[in-house]
Amino acid sequence: MSFRSRLRPVKRASASAVELIWRVGFGAAARLVRRDINRWISPGGQRVLVVAPHPDDEAIGCVGTILLHVQSGDRVCVAIATDGRRSRAIPDPVQMALQRRREATDAARLMQLERLEWLGLPEGEWSVRALQDPLRALIEEIEPNIIYAPSRIDFHPEHFKVAHALALALDEVGARQERVRVYQVQVPLTPVIANLVADVSALVPRCEAVLRAYVSQAGSVACAYRQRRYSALLHGIAKHAEEFWEMPASRYVALHSVPPLQWPNAFRGLRNFPLTDPLAYLVGRNARRKMRCC
Repeated sequence: MSFRSRLRPVKRASASAVELIWRVGFGAAARLVRRDINRWISPGGQRVLVVAPHPDDEAIGCVGTILLHVQSGDRVCVAIATDGRRSRAIPDPVQMALQRRREATDAARLMQLERLEWLGLPEGEWSVRALQDPLRALIEEIEPNIIYAPSRIDFHPEHFKVAHALALALDEVGARQERVRVYQVQVPLTPVIANLVADVSALVPRCEAVLRAYVSQAGSVACAYRQRRYSALLHGIAKHAEEFWEMPASRYVALHSVPPLQWPNAFRGLRNFPLTDPLAYLVGRNARRKMRCC
């Protein structure tokens, strides 16, 4: 048995204790958090589009908020850009893509979505134009009031590429009244840049049921639970919270229309084991400040 294999049960046993230490720190840091952050509300009757680079990003980033929108009578469409075939949970990429589509369908049913749009481009093998065109058509059809989106505050090249394609699509339709809400996937927005928070504490069991639907992505999903707990502590919320960076669509276009190769690789995400969680909040702090001010 390798050293890494012997270490796994030790890490599993100690993960909760390590997280507890960090949660004490996040609770203390809450006193330094900006208090001008807005709380999520919906008047109902909104048209909502959620753009997910992979099947599971919509759940990791904003499952609780999606459920809140559905409860409020909003019409929610989730568009999944790629098929996730490069995940290594199943060796055969075609079978992996089929599995992830099944998981996305199960998650959509649990969220009671009005519509799941499976764009399903082959992960790692698609052009920006191949996504830009269907996203533009979808935006023109739905005319969303709110778009939940990935962003530059990330490290995954596919997330970058989807954010870029979305920005170009919004630019083509002339980005009028749409509001874009950037969500976090492993890389936290942090209070430096987050300006909207949703209290999803009452929906924890339903959120967890949706996240469990992504059986093949259990490792990635595990970080989402900790991130929600940290966000709740930072904003004085009971159990779980989801943070967003809301902006006019025109600003999202300005931030993301430049090709991703020109974006700084400045951020770090939460890892499966919580030992280095605070680094995900500290690394890239200056880059977040620059984006907030630009």
